[in-house]
Amino acid sequence: MDWRWLTELDYDPTHWALGALRVAGRAWRRSQTRSAALYVGGVCFYALLAIFPALAILIGVYSMMLTPHLAAAQAEALSRLMPPGPQAIFEAELERIAHAPIRVVSAQSAFAVVVALYASHRGVKALLAGLQLIHDEDRPRGIVGFNILALVVAVAGFALIGLVSAAFLAVRVAVTSFYLPLTPHSWIFSEWTWASLGLVLGLTLTYRFAMSSDPTPWRASAAGGVVASGLVLLSSWAGAYYVQQIAHFGATYGSISGVVIFLVWLSWNVNAVFYGGAVATEMEILALARRDVAVRRASR
Repeated sequence: MDWRWLTELDYDPTHWALGALRVAGRAWRRSQTRSAALYVGGVCFYALLAIFPALAILIGVYSMMLTPHLAAAQAEALSRLMPPGPQAIFEAELERIAHAPIRVVSAQSAFAVVVALYASHRGVKALLAGLQLIHDEDRPRGIVGFNILALVVAVAGFALIGLVSAAFLAVRVAVTSFYLPLTPHSWIFSEWTWASLGLVLGLTLTYRFAMSSDPTPWRASAAGGVVASGLVLLSSWAGAYYVQQIAHFGATYGSISGVVIFLVWLSWNVNAVFYGGAVATEMEILALARRDVAVRRASR
């Protein structure tokens, strides 16, 4: 095996830091265009429309395996990722569904599938269109191909959320059943841990396969996924601090303050996803430039 490439690497940390800052700055400019802001608004609107039908689906699916109260407790653990205002709305809806009869929950879930799929499909289309704009896609998919891609991403997103939630629940049940020596405050019980894993995986795959016609390199996609996931989790913490310590939306918006906070939190998250896509794009451009330089050197 040829190990000469190790001697050609740049091991100067200053160069790495400057390169990271350069990528971060270019990614910021790329993700903050006027057109990208329009897509942020579209994604937020359809996400708000889809969140509660998706919740009814989640409770309906869990109710087939658990009691509605256990299903609501499982979803409530994930709601802690939200700021206080939308978290209260979320928990109130969970409480209402948990106390509803099973037949009512199942009927709501059946109706919610239609609403959630419609809103999710439209929201994912806006998200993918924004990512393709940020990526400067020169060969966009046709109308049919783009709609099919958006549907696949939406269904895959629901499946990933269900898979991560089921794994989160399975770990808790396994620890309780087999009396494993783990404390209740262990990192493995934290919803932040499981949300991080799900976000990194989902966003990496989105940047890899859905941001452009040609797959984005794995290294760039993974870097964008990690950056975007970190910013999403940071926005959740910052949103809670902002609402509790700085801006008191209740004094201005009254009873709808929870919805306003939810929309602000959503916009931060969508901007984080777009920024991650911009980071992946800039890293892809940098990798192509380095490859061209290497080809020119080899040709000499």
